[in-house]
Amino acid sequence: MKQVRQVTAIIEREGKGYVALCPELDVASQGDTIESARNNLQEAVELFLETADPAEVERRGHSELFVTRLEVEVG
Repeated sequence: MKQVRQVTAIIEREGKGYVALCPELDVASQGDTIESARNNLQEAVELFLETADPAEVERRGHSELFVTRLEVEVG
């Protein structure tokens, strides 16, 4: 039976395209648009989870991840 697992996708512009990262599993991908980068990352994460040894998934996995913004003083 298939499980549904939620992970984080961080997408940022890099040059003319976008880079997408799943920090929980340290898996990355890219695309020409935000949507294509997101879709490519989703596919990469699914392939990783389907093919990786369970010990590798456990080693890479981060169960707690917090994404926040900081306000810093400069100068």
